[in-house]
Amino acid sequence: MVRFAYVTFCQLQRQFQEDSRLSHSARYSAVFAASLLCAGVACADPVEVLVWHTLNPHNAAEFQKLAQQFNKEQGDVKVVLRGFPNQAAMLSPASRQEAEKRKPDLVQLDDRHSPEVTAQNKEIVPLYQLLKQYPISDLGWYLPQTTGFVRDSKNQLLAFPFMAEIPVMFYNLDAYRKAGLNPAQPAATWTDLQGHLIALRDKADIDCPYATSEEVLVHLESLAPINNSLYATPNNGLDNAKGLELNFDTVYMRHMAIMVSWKKSLLFTTYSNGNEPDKLFADGKCAVLTAGSGSLGQFQDAKGLKTGVAPIPYHPLATSKPGAPFVTGSALWATSGQPKEQNKATMGFLAFLSKPVLAAQWHQRTGFLPLTDAAFRSADVAFYDSMPGVRQVIEIMKRNPEKNQRGFRLPNYAKIEPILVREFEAAMADKTPPVLALNNAMDQAKPLLQEGEKPAKPAPAARKK
Repeated sequence: MVRFAYVTFCQLQRQFQEDSRLSHSARYSAVFAASLLCAGVACADPVEVLVWHTLNPHNAAEFQKLAQQFNKEQGDVKVVLRGFPNQAAMLSPASRQEAEKRKPDLVQLDDRHSPEVTAQNKEIVPLYQLLKQYPISDLGWYLPQTTGFVRDSKNQLLAFPFMAEIPVMFYNLDAYRKAGLNPAQPAATWTDLQGHLIALRDKADIDCPYATSEEVLVHLESLAPINNSLYATPNNGLDNAKGLELNFDTVYMRHMAIMVSWKKSLLFTTYSNGNEPDKLFADGKCAVLTAGSGSLGQFQDAKGLKTGVAPIPYHPLATSKPGAPFVTGSALWATSGQPKEQNKATMGFLAFLSKPVLAAQWHQRTGFLPLTDAAFRSADVAFYDSMPGVRQVIEIMKRNPEKNQRGFRLPNYAKIEPILVREFEAAMADKTPPVLALNNAMDQAKPLLQEGEKPAKPAPAARKK
Protein backbone atom coordinates (compact mmCIF):
# COMPACT_ATOMS: atom_id res chain seq x y z
CA MET A 1 0.00 0.00 0.00
CA VAL A 2 2.87 2.36 0.80
CA ARG A 3 4.44 1.53 -2.56
CA PHE A 4 1.11 2.26 -4.28
CA ALA A 5 0.87 5.60 -2.52
CA TYR A 6 4.43 6.46 -3.53
CA VAL A 7 3.88 5.75 -7.22
CA THR A 8 0.40 7.27 -7.46
CA PHE A 9 0.55 10.38 -5.32
CA CYS A 10 4.12 11.36 -6.10
CA GLN A 11 3.47 10.95 -9.80
CA LEU A 12 0.33 13.05 -9.48
CA GLN A 13 2.29 15.73 -7.68
CA ARG A 14 4.85 15.96 -10.49
CA GLN A 15 2.15 15.95 -13.18
CA PHE A 16 0.25 18.76 -11.49
CA GLN A 17 3.45 20.78 -11.26
CA GLU A 18 4.16 20.31 -14.96
CA ASP A 19 0.59 20.69 -16.31
CA SER A 20 0.59 24.08 -18.01
CA ARG A 21 -3.16 23.84 -18.72
CA LEU A 22 -4.00 24.48 -15.04
CA SER A 23 -4.21 28.00 -13.68
CA HIS A 24 -1.70 29.04 -11.05
CA SER A 25 -4.22 28.74 -8.24
CA ALA A 26 -5.57 25.41 -9.50
CA ARG A 27 -2.05 24.01 -9.86
CA TYR A 28 -1.18 25.19 -6.32
CA SER A 29 -4.32 23.57 -4.88
CA ALA A 30 -3.70 20.31 -6.72
CA VAL A 31 -0.07 20.12 -5.62
CA PHE A 32 -1.06 20.95 -2.03
CA ALA A 33 -3.71 18.19 -2.05
CA ALA A 34 -1.28 15.66 -3.49
CA SER A 35 1.25 16.67 -0.84
CA LEU A 36 -1.26 15.96 1.91
CA LEU A 37 -2.10 12.57 0.37
CA CYS A 38 1.50 11.46 0.32
CA ALA A 39 2.33 12.84 3.74
CA GLY A 40 4.52 10.35 5.53
CA VAL A 41 5.73 8.89 2.21
CA ALA A 42 9.03 10.17 0.82
CA CYS A 43 8.44 11.50 -2.71
CA ALA A 44 11.90 10.79 -4.04
CA ASP A 45 13.02 12.14 -7.38
CA PRO A 46 12.73 9.64 -10.25
CA VAL A 47 15.81 7.77 -11.43
CA GLU A 48 17.21 9.66 -14.41
CA VAL A 49 18.22 7.71 -17.52
CA LEU A 50 20.48 9.78 -19.77
CA VAL A 51 20.59 8.82 -23.45
CA TRP A 52 23.13 10.24 -25.89
CA HIS A 53 22.18 10.08 -29.56
CA THR A 54 23.09 11.43 -33.01
CA LEU A 55 19.68 11.21 -34.70
CA ASN A 56 18.76 13.63 -37.44
CA PRO A 57 16.26 16.36 -36.41
CA HIS A 58 13.16 14.47 -37.57
CA ASN A 59 14.10 11.17 -35.92
CA ALA A 60 15.28 13.00 -32.79
CA ALA A 61 11.84 14.61 -32.48
CA GLU A 62 10.17 11.19 -32.77
CA PHE A 63 12.52 9.76 -30.15
CA GLN A 64 11.69 12.68 -27.86
CA LYS A 65 7.97 11.88 -28.20
CA LEU A 66 8.61 8.31 -27.05
CA ALA A 67 10.70 9.49 -24.09
CA GLN A 68 7.98 11.94 -23.06
CA GLN A 69 5.33 9.22 -23.30
CA PHE A 70 7.43 6.91 -21.15
CA ASN A 71 7.96 9.64 -18.56
CA LYS A 72 4.24 10.42 -18.49
CA GLU A 73 3.10 6.82 -18.06
CA GLN A 74 5.10 6.19 -14.89
CA GLY A 75 6.85 8.20 -12.21
CA ASP A 76 9.84 6.12 -11.11
CA VAL A 77 12.09 6.85 -14.09
CA LYS A 78 12.75 9.98 -16.12
CA VAL A 79 14.44 9.65 -19.51
CA VAL A 80 16.53 12.61 -20.63
CA LEU A 81 17.85 12.80 -24.20
CA ARG A 82 21.06 14.55 -25.22
CA GLY A 83 21.54 15.03 -28.94
CA PHE A 84 24.79 15.54 -30.83
CA PRO A 85 25.22 16.58 -34.48
CA ASN A 86 27.26 13.47 -35.33
CA GLN A 87 29.34 10.66 -33.86
CA ALA A 88 32.54 12.68 -33.97
CA ALA A 89 31.01 15.36 -31.75
CA MET A 90 29.58 12.80 -29.36
CA LEU A 91 32.95 11.10 -28.94
CA SER A 92 35.01 14.30 -28.78
CA PRO A 93 37.25 15.20 -25.81
CA ALA A 94 34.73 17.84 -24.71
CA SER A 95 31.95 15.25 -24.61
CA ARG A 96 34.16 12.84 -22.70
CA GLN A 97 34.73 15.52 -20.08
CA GLU A 98 30.96 15.94 -19.88
CA ALA A 99 30.61 12.19 -19.37
CA GLU A 100 33.03 12.31 -16.44
CA LYS A 101 30.50 14.47 -14.59
CA ARG A 102 27.45 12.46 -15.66
CA LYS A 103 27.98 9.30 -17.65
CA PRO A 104 25.14 8.51 -20.07
CA ASP A 105 23.27 5.26 -19.48
CA LEU A 106 22.76 4.59 -23.19
CA VAL A 107 24.84 5.73 -26.15
CA GLN A 108 23.94 5.48 -29.83
CA LEU A 109 26.91 4.05 -31.74
CA ASP A 110 27.14 3.41 -35.46
CA ASP A 111 27.82 -0.07 -36.80
CA ARG A 112 31.59 -0.50 -37.15
CA HIS A 113 31.28 -4.16 -38.22
CA SER A 114 33.13 -5.50 -35.19
CA PRO A 115 30.52 -5.46 -32.38
CA GLU A 116 32.51 -7.89 -30.21
CA VAL A 117 35.31 -5.33 -30.06
CA THR A 118 32.91 -2.59 -29.01
CA ALA A 119 31.44 -4.90 -26.36
CA GLN A 120 34.93 -5.45 -24.89
CA ASN A 121 35.36 -1.74 -24.25
CA LYS A 122 35.60 -1.08 -20.51
CA GLU A 123 32.97 1.65 -20.83
CA ILE A 124 30.40 -0.77 -22.27
CA VAL A 125 28.33 -3.57 -20.74
CA PRO A 126 26.92 -6.10 -23.26
CA LEU A 127 23.15 -6.02 -23.31
CA TYR A 128 22.78 -9.77 -22.79
CA GLN A 129 24.37 -9.41 -19.35
CA LEU A 130 21.71 -6.89 -18.30
CA LEU A 131 18.99 -9.01 -19.87
CA LYS A 132 19.84 -11.84 -17.49
CA GLN A 133 18.94 -9.56 -14.57
CA TYR A 134 16.18 -7.55 -16.22
CA PRO A 135 14.51 -9.61 -18.98
CA ILE A 136 12.47 -7.98 -21.75
CA SER A 137 9.31 -9.94 -22.53
CA ASP A 138 9.31 -9.08 -26.23
CA LEU A 139 12.97 -10.01 -26.71
CA GLY A 140 12.22 -13.50 -28.00
CA TRP A 141 10.36 -12.00 -30.94
CA TYR A 142 13.27 -9.93 -32.22
CA LEU A 143 13.84 -10.56 -35.92
CA PRO A 144 17.29 -12.13 -36.41
CA GLN A 145 17.61 -10.34 -39.75
CA THR A 146 17.38 -6.90 -38.14
CA THR A 147 19.45 -7.62 -35.04
CA GLY A 148 22.35 -9.67 -36.43
CA PHE A 149 24.67 -6.68 -36.72
CA VAL A 150 24.76 -6.36 -32.92
CA ARG A 151 25.03 -10.05 -32.02
CA ASP A 152 28.22 -11.94 -31.20
CA SER A 153 29.35 -15.34 -32.47
CA LYS A 154 27.18 -16.99 -29.80
CA ASN A 155 24.12 -15.10 -31.05
CA GLN A 156 24.02 -13.02 -27.87
CA LEU A 157 22.56 -9.52 -28.17
CA LEU A 158 25.23 -6.92 -27.46
CA ALA A 159 23.18 -3.73 -27.92
CA PHE A 160 19.63 -2.55 -28.58
CA PRO A 161 19.21 -2.27 -32.40
CA PHE A 162 16.66 0.51 -32.36
CA MET A 163 18.16 2.26 -35.41
CA ALA A 164 18.64 -0.75 -37.70
CA GLU A 165 18.36 0.14 -41.38
CA ILE A 166 19.17 -0.89 -44.93
CA PRO A 167 20.04 1.16 -48.00
CA VAL A 168 17.07 1.86 -50.29
CA MET A 169 16.25 3.94 -53.33
CA PHE A 170 13.94 6.94 -52.91
CA TYR A 171 12.40 8.60 -55.94
CA ASN A 172 10.26 11.68 -56.50
CA LEU A 173 6.84 10.59 -57.82
CA ASP A 174 6.03 13.95 -59.39
CA ALA A 175 9.40 14.11 -61.16
CA TYR A 176 8.77 10.64 -62.56
CA ARG A 177 5.39 11.73 -63.95
CA LYS A 178 6.91 14.87 -65.43
CA ALA A 179 9.52 12.73 -67.21
CA GLY A 180 6.81 10.45 -68.61
CA LEU A 181 7.83 7.57 -66.34
CA ASN A 182 5.47 5.26 -64.45
CA PRO A 183 5.88 5.96 -60.69
CA ALA A 184 4.54 2.48 -59.96
CA GLN A 185 7.47 0.91 -61.82
CA PRO A 186 10.78 2.08 -60.31
CA ALA A 187 13.99 0.78 -61.82
CA ALA A 188 14.92 -2.72 -60.69
CA THR A 189 18.34 -2.80 -62.35
CA TRP A 190 21.08 -0.22 -62.74
CA THR A 191 20.58 -0.41 -66.50
CA ASP A 192 16.90 0.45 -66.10
CA LEU A 193 17.79 3.28 -63.75
CA GLN A 194 20.09 4.78 -66.37
CA GLY A 195 17.14 5.06 -68.75
CA HIS A 196 15.06 6.71 -66.03
CA LEU A 197 17.79 9.21 -65.20
CA ILE A 198 18.18 10.21 -68.86
CA ALA A 199 14.43 10.87 -69.03
CA LEU A 200 14.55 12.88 -65.79
CA ARG A 201 17.45 14.93 -67.14
CA ASP A 202 16.14 15.50 -70.64
CA LYS A 203 12.34 15.46 -70.36
CA ALA A 204 11.80 16.75 -66.80
CA ASP A 205 14.77 19.13 -66.98
CA ILE A 206 16.10 17.93 -63.61
CA ASP A 207 19.60 19.25 -62.83
CA CYS A 208 20.21 16.50 -60.26
CA PRO A 209 18.75 13.27 -61.62
CA TYR A 210 20.59 11.05 -59.12
CA ALA A 211 22.37 11.58 -55.81
CA THR A 212 23.61 9.27 -53.09
CA SER A 213 24.18 9.56 -49.38
CA GLU A 214 26.35 7.03 -47.54
CA GLU A 215 28.28 6.19 -50.71
CA VAL A 216 30.29 3.38 -49.13
CA LEU A 217 27.17 1.66 -47.79
CA VAL A 218 25.30 1.94 -51.10
CA HIS A 219 27.98 1.51 -53.75
CA LEU A 220 30.50 -0.78 -52.06
CA GLU A 221 29.19 -2.66 -49.02
CA SER A 222 25.70 -3.40 -50.41
CA LEU A 223 26.84 -4.17 -53.95
CA ALA A 224 28.04 -7.63 -52.93
CA PRO A 225 24.99 -9.12 -51.14
CA ILE A 226 22.49 -7.61 -53.59
CA ASN A 227 24.41 -9.25 -56.46
CA ASN A 228 24.99 -12.49 -54.52
CA SER A 229 28.71 -12.03 -54.06
CA LEU A 230 31.07 -11.74 -51.09
CA TYR A 231 32.18 -8.34 -49.84
CA ALA A 232 35.29 -9.86 -48.29
CA THR A 233 36.96 -13.25 -48.42
CA PRO A 234 36.81 -15.67 -46.80
CA ASN A 235 33.07 -15.66 -45.98
CA ASN A 236 32.78 -11.92 -45.23
CA GLY A 237 34.96 -12.38 -42.14
CA LEU A 238 32.26 -14.29 -40.27
CA ASP A 239 34.49 -17.32 -39.59
CA ASN A 240 37.32 -15.42 -37.86
CA ALA A 241 39.60 -16.83 -40.54
CA LYS A 242 42.98 -15.39 -41.45
CA GLY A 243 43.91 -13.84 -44.78
CA LEU A 244 40.99 -11.42 -45.00
CA GLU A 245 40.73 -9.33 -48.17
CA LEU A 246 38.12 -7.10 -49.77
CA ASN A 247 36.56 -8.82 -52.76
CA PHE A 248 36.26 -6.07 -55.37
CA ASP A 249 35.69 -8.33 -58.37
CA THR A 250 34.37 -7.66 -61.88
CA VAL A 251 30.95 -6.67 -60.51
CA TYR A 252 32.62 -3.77 -58.70
CA MET A 253 34.73 -2.81 -61.68
CA ARG A 254 31.70 -2.71 -63.95
CA HIS A 255 29.62 -0.81 -61.40
CA MET A 256 32.28 1.84 -60.75
CA ALA A 257 32.80 2.36 -64.47
CA ILE A 258 29.05 2.95 -64.90
CA MET A 259 28.94 5.41 -62.00
CA VAL A 260 31.86 7.40 -63.41
CA SER A 261 30.17 7.54 -66.81
CA TRP A 262 26.99 8.81 -65.14
CA LYS A 263 28.99 11.49 -63.39
CA LYS A 264 30.48 12.68 -66.69
CA SER A 265 27.08 12.75 -68.37
CA LEU A 266 25.43 14.70 -65.52
CA LEU A 267 23.19 11.85 -64.44
CA PHE A 268 24.96 11.35 -61.11
CA THR A 269 25.74 14.79 -59.72
CA THR A 270 25.95 14.56 -55.93
CA TYR A 271 27.58 12.03 -53.62
CA SER A 272 28.68 11.93 -50.00
CA ASN A 273 29.46 9.43 -47.28
CA GLY A 274 27.37 11.58 -44.98
CA ASN A 275 23.72 12.53 -45.36
CA GLU A 276 23.95 15.96 -46.98
CA PRO A 277 22.24 14.82 -50.23
CA ASP A 278 19.15 13.89 -48.21
CA LYS A 279 18.19 17.57 -47.97
CA LEU A 280 18.53 18.06 -51.72
CA PHE A 281 16.05 15.24 -52.26
CA ALA A 282 13.72 16.56 -49.53
CA ASP A 283 13.78 19.97 -51.21
CA GLY A 284 12.86 18.45 -54.57
CA LYS A 285 16.19 19.30 -56.18
CA CYS A 286 17.26 15.68 -56.81
CA ALA A 287 14.87 13.17 -58.38
CA VAL A 288 16.41 9.89 -57.20
CA LEU A 289 18.37 9.26 -54.01
CA THR A 290 20.02 6.18 -52.56
CA ALA A 291 20.40 6.38 -48.79
CA GLY A 292 19.70 4.54 -45.55
CA SER A 293 16.05 3.74 -44.85
CA GLY A 294 16.29 5.84 -41.68
CA SER A 295 15.99 8.93 -43.91
CA LEU A 296 12.38 8.12 -44.74
CA GLY A 297 10.80 10.06 -41.90
CA GLN A 298 12.16 13.43 -42.92
CA PHE A 299 10.86 12.90 -46.47
CA GLN A 300 7.37 12.23 -45.10
CA ASP A 301 7.54 15.64 -43.44
CA ALA A 302 8.88 17.48 -46.51
CA LYS A 303 6.24 19.87 -47.83
CA GLY A 304 5.07 19.06 -51.34
CA LEU A 305 7.26 15.95 -51.69
CA LYS A 306 5.69 12.67 -52.76
CA THR A 307 8.15 9.83 -52.31
CA GLY A 308 8.39 6.29 -53.60
CA VAL A 309 10.69 3.66 -52.13
CA ALA A 310 12.35 0.73 -53.88
CA PRO A 311 15.17 -1.75 -53.28
CA ILE A 312 18.67 -0.81 -54.40
CA PRO A 313 19.03 -1.86 -58.08
CA TYR A 314 21.04 -4.91 -59.08
CA HIS A 315 23.19 -5.95 -62.05
CA PRO A 316 21.46 -8.66 -64.14
CA LEU A 317 24.81 -9.77 -65.60
CA ALA A 318 25.89 -10.72 -62.07
CA THR A 319 22.69 -12.37 -60.81
CA SER A 320 19.26 -13.26 -62.09
CA LYS A 321 17.71 -12.79 -58.66
CA PRO A 322 18.79 -9.90 -56.43
CA GLY A 323 19.65 -10.58 -52.80
CA ALA A 324 18.96 -8.53 -49.70
CA PRO A 325 21.45 -5.87 -48.58
CA PHE A 326 23.33 -6.03 -45.30
CA VAL A 327 21.45 -4.69 -42.29
CA THR A 328 23.44 -1.96 -40.58
CA GLY A 329 22.66 1.34 -38.86
CA SER A 330 23.27 2.06 -35.20
CA ALA A 331 22.24 0.79 -31.79
CA LEU A 332 21.89 1.90 -28.18
CA TRP A 333 24.76 0.54 -26.09
CA ALA A 334 24.54 0.37 -22.29
CA THR A 335 27.42 1.86 -20.33
CA SER A 336 29.25 0.07 -17.54
CA GLY A 337 29.75 1.05 -13.93
CA GLN A 338 26.17 2.14 -13.29
CA PRO A 339 24.41 1.31 -9.98
CA LYS A 340 21.69 -1.34 -10.01
CA GLU A 341 18.86 1.17 -9.89
CA GLN A 342 20.24 2.86 -13.01
CA ASN A 343 20.54 -0.42 -14.89
CA LYS A 344 17.02 -1.42 -13.87
CA ALA A 345 15.65 1.93 -15.00
CA THR A 346 17.55 1.72 -18.31
CA MET A 347 16.19 -1.74 -19.05
CA GLY A 348 12.69 -0.54 -18.18
CA PHE A 349 12.98 2.09 -20.90
CA LEU A 350 14.25 -0.46 -23.45
CA ALA A 351 11.38 -2.77 -22.57
CA PHE A 352 9.01 0.12 -23.22
CA LEU A 353 10.57 0.74 -26.65
CA SER A 354 10.19 -2.97 -27.48
CA LYS A 355 6.39 -2.92 -27.23
CA PRO A 356 5.03 -3.91 -30.67
CA VAL A 357 2.75 -0.89 -31.07
CA LEU A 358 5.50 1.58 -30.16
CA ALA A 359 8.09 -0.25 -32.24
CA ALA A 360 5.66 -0.11 -35.19
CA GLN A 361 5.18 3.63 -34.73
CA TRP A 362 8.94 4.16 -34.65
CA HIS A 363 9.37 2.10 -37.83
CA GLN A 364 6.64 4.01 -39.68
CA ARG A 365 7.72 7.47 -38.58
CA THR A 366 11.46 7.03 -39.16
CA GLY A 367 12.09 4.29 -41.72
CA PHE A 368 14.19 2.21 -39.34
CA LEU A 369 13.48 -1.51 -39.56
CA PRO A 370 10.84 -3.06 -37.28
CA LEU A 371 12.40 -4.88 -34.34
CA THR A 372 9.88 -7.70 -34.35
CA ASP A 373 7.44 -9.37 -36.68
CA ALA A 374 4.71 -8.17 -34.32
CA ALA A 375 5.88 -4.59 -34.89
CA PHE A 376 5.62 -5.11 -38.65
CA ARG A 377 2.13 -6.60 -38.32
CA SER A 378 1.07 -3.80 -35.96
CA ALA A 379 1.98 -1.15 -38.52
CA ASP A 380 -0.90 0.82 -39.98
CA VAL A 381 -1.86 -0.50 -43.43
CA ALA A 382 -2.48 3.08 -44.54
CA PHE A 383 1.22 3.83 -44.02
CA TYR A 384 2.29 1.20 -46.55
CA ASP A 385 -0.45 2.28 -48.96
CA SER A 386 0.70 5.92 -48.79
CA MET A 387 4.38 5.14 -49.31
CA PRO A 388 4.82 2.96 -52.42
CA GLY A 389 7.47 0.28 -52.09
CA VAL A 390 8.03 0.24 -48.31
CA ARG A 391 6.08 -2.97 -47.80
CA GLN A 392 8.11 -4.68 -50.54
CA VAL A 393 11.40 -3.63 -48.94
CA ILE A 394 10.34 -4.89 -45.50
CA GLU A 395 9.04 -8.18 -46.91
CA ILE A 396 12.44 -8.75 -48.54
CA MET A 397 14.18 -8.19 -45.21
CA LYS A 398 11.92 -10.69 -43.43
CA ARG A 399 13.25 -13.55 -45.54
CA ASN A 400 16.00 -15.74 -44.12
CA PRO A 401 19.24 -14.23 -45.47
CA GLU A 402 21.36 -16.21 -47.90
CA LYS A 403 24.97 -17.03 -47.06
CA ASN A 404 26.35 -13.85 -48.66
CA GLN A 405 23.75 -11.60 -47.00
CA ARG A 406 24.35 -12.28 -43.29
CA GLY A 407 26.54 -9.23 -42.76
CA PHE A 408 30.29 -8.94 -42.44
CA ARG A 409 32.84 -8.71 -39.65
CA LEU A 410 36.09 -6.96 -40.48
CA PRO A 411 38.78 -5.72 -38.07
CA ASN A 412 39.98 -2.13 -38.28
CA TYR A 413 37.00 -1.18 -40.41
CA ALA A 414 36.90 2.28 -38.84
CA LYS A 415 40.31 2.85 -40.46
CA ILE A 416 39.35 1.16 -43.72
CA GLU A 417 36.17 3.13 -44.43
CA PRO A 418 38.03 6.47 -44.93
CA ILE A 419 40.21 4.69 -47.50
CA LEU A 420 37.10 3.53 -49.35
CA VAL A 421 35.65 7.05 -49.29
CA ARG A 422 38.87 8.55 -50.61
CA GLU A 423 39.24 6.09 -53.49
CA PHE A 424 35.54 6.19 -54.43
CA GLU A 425 35.59 9.98 -54.63
CA ALA A 426 38.90 9.98 -56.51
CA ALA A 427 37.28 7.81 -59.18
CA MET A 428 34.16 9.95 -59.31
CA ALA A 429 36.26 13.11 -59.67
CA ASP A 430 38.11 11.49 -62.59
CA LYS A 431 41.40 11.67 -60.68
CA THR A 432 41.88 7.89 -60.62
CA PRO A 433 40.58 5.31 -63.11
CA PRO A 434 37.78 3.21 -61.54
CA VAL A 435 39.64 -0.11 -61.61
CA LEU A 436 42.79 1.45 -60.18
CA ALA A 437 40.77 3.12 -57.41
CA LEU A 438 39.30 -0.24 -56.42
CA ASN A 439 42.72 -1.91 -56.49
CA ASN A 440 44.18 0.91 -54.40
CA ALA A 441 41.42 0.43 -51.82
CA MET A 442 42.03 -3.33 -51.64
CA ASP A 443 45.81 -2.91 -51.34
CA GLN A 444 45.56 -0.30 -48.59
CA ALA A 445 42.91 -2.24 -46.66
CA LYS A 446 44.74 -5.57 -46.77
CA PRO A 447 47.36 -4.92 -44.06
CA LEU A 448 44.72 -3.39 -41.78
CA LEU A 449 42.49 -6.42 -42.19
CA GLN A 450 45.28 -8.87 -41.53
CA GLU A 451 46.82 -7.18 -38.50
CA GLY A 452 43.65 -7.72 -36.50
CA GLU A 453 42.08 -5.28 -34.11
CA LYS A 454 42.62 -4.70 -30.41
CA PRO A 455 39.70 -3.62 -28.21
CA ALA A 456 39.44 0.15 -28.40
CA LYS A 457 36.91 2.92 -28.13
CA PRO A 458 34.62 3.10 -31.17
CA ALA A 459 35.93 5.52 -33.78
CA PRO A 460 33.88 8.51 -34.94
CA ALA A 461 31.72 8.02 -38.02
CA ALA A 462 30.32 10.47 -40.52
CA ARG A 463 26.87 8.92 -40.68
CA LYS A 464 24.06 10.57 -38.83
CA LYS A 465 20.69 9.01 -38.46
